[in-house]
Amino acid sequence: MAQAIQLHAQLLKHTQSDAQNLSKIFNFTALSPAGNLTYARLILNSLKTPMNSYFHNTMIRAYSDSPHPFQSIFFFLSWRIYEDPYSPSPDRFTYPFVLKACSKLKQKRFGKQLHGLIYKSGFAPDMYIQNALIHFYSGCDQMGSASKVFDKMPERDVVSWTSVINGLVDNKRPLDGLRLFKKMEMDGFEPNDVTVISVLRACAETGALSVGMKLNEFVNVKGIKLKKNLVTAFIDMYSKCGSIDSAMRIFDEAVNIDVYVWTTMIAGLTSHGRCKEAIELFEQMENVGLKPDEKTMTAVLSACRNMGWVDEGLTYFENIKKVYKLRPTVQHYGCIVDLLARAGRLDDAQEFVKSMPIEPDAVLWRSLIWGCKVHGDTERAERLIKHLEGAKMDSCDDCGTYVLLGNVYASNGKWKSKANVRRLMNQKGLVKPSGHSRIEINDAIYEFTAGSTCHVEAASIYKKLDEIEETLRVNGYDPKLSEVLLEIDDEEKASQLLHHSEKLAVSFGLIKSEPGTIIRVVKNLRSCEDCHSFMKHISGVYQREILIRDRIRFHHFRNGGCSCGDYW
Repeated sequence: MAQAIQLHAQLLKHTQSDAQNLSKIFNFTALSPAGNLTYARLILNSLKTPMNSYFHNTMIRAYSDSPHPFQSIFFFLSWRIYEDPYSPSPDRFTYPFVLKACSKLKQKRFGKQLHGLIYKSGFAPDMYIQNALIHFYSGCDQMGSASKVFDKMPERDVVSWTSVINGLVDNKRPLDGLRLFKKMEMDGFEPNDVTVISVLRACAETGALSVGMKLNEFVNVKGIKLKKNLVTAFIDMYSKCGSIDSAMRIFDEAVNIDVYVWTTMIAGLTSHGRCKEAIELFEQMENVGLKPDEKTMTAVLSACRNMGWVDEGLTYFENIKKVYKLRPTVQHYGCIVDLLARAGRLDDAQEFVKSMPIEPDAVLWRSLIWGCKVHGDTERAERLIKHLEGAKMDSCDDCGTYVLLGNVYASNGKWKSKANVRRLMNQKGLVKPSGHSRIEINDAIYEFTAGSTCHVEAASIYKKLDEIEETLRVNGYDPKLSEVLLEIDDEEKASQLLHHSEKLAVSFGLIKSEPGTIIRVVKNLRSCEDCHSFMKHISGVYQREILIRDRIRFHHFRNGGCSCGDYW
């Protein structure tokens, strides 16, 4: 920066400044990481009448990319309000940067006003601006408006398609993102590396392994360079779609990888229960001289938690501050609480929470209460519930915590207390998320909800499920009726358990897939004990490998057992 100032000083000494060199200095001070936005603004202010909008647009762009994007909006407004009749006006390159700032700041109202100004100024048909509008609306959770802009575009490019696909994935509509990608291909548009990353994210969310594999083949055929973010996306996709060995292959073939790539691979191994390999990989990362970040340590602590390695987990937690010079986050504390609670060390877990220097979140409290439920310490669970109800729940609108409170009461036979929790949820307008499971068959994703009969082959699926249950009961399966937390008779409880979403998905998988192929299911909630037992029996009796990814981790069911060792 010092050299840029010296060059600027040399230009000022001349009566006629070199416009080209001045613009280069301005560009460096505004956009370079080594630049200085304050100095760039001084250069702009020193210009009596800029020859064109380049200087203004560069300033807006620099502010939109800075930690203070609101200054981009303020600068634009001041330019418009105090516009000199001799100064340049905003053009097609101005609005995308202001919209970018609006997206970062979630400024829906101003962004919509800007959309109106764009229309009045005659820039509405411009593809560059329309792509920016799609990005703005997507970033502000306004996918309806983003889709309208996209649908009305007279011409589209790969950026247009990618912006909508990425927005759909960001707004938790990954299946719609995959459908749009298919339409994009049918319309003759070839994806670029940014498109591939967006679609891989959709694949990871839905379990669309076949689409991810085709993208991998496409990247190889086209010779697209596997940059770090693309490598990370492929590892994440393969890990979350149940193909951890493919993820490891991508990792082993990658070159010049950074901490994010290592962390993604460590987290993938952890989620699949290959925790010893995850820790060994972490040690390799340290040996090559890379310093772990907060997410790396979350993955490492999760590996210890999944295996019940209490002493190792506590050691790694201490190393976060002492060795790696990081500040522990609430996720790190949560891993330790979960680790201690799962191991039955409930006193230690509760004392650990009391000693925390940061406020525990709802997820952390749920981990502790869940540990009480698992180990039958209902008295402690009720004390924690009262603490939450008095100190936390008034300011917490987290549905999951209320659901757990109700489950603890129900498992203890306190139906009146459970009803009170349900009443409180209704008063707050909280709705328990419905469980759904997805399965990929012949390159298509099918989604099932508990007890749903919407599928065109519902009759065959339920018939197959009844047949499976009858076969499994003969071979020792006994439904865990305690998992049904309702005051109904045993027959109704058994029926409810049988119609859980992952059981419907696996039943469909057994009907449609070839013998010997792996059945992969992705579930949005934690698996119940009955479903876990059910899948173990299927894997043994039917000799089929089943992979279930629930909200916590992967369960690999083979030959009547599970990779988690019944510890999850």
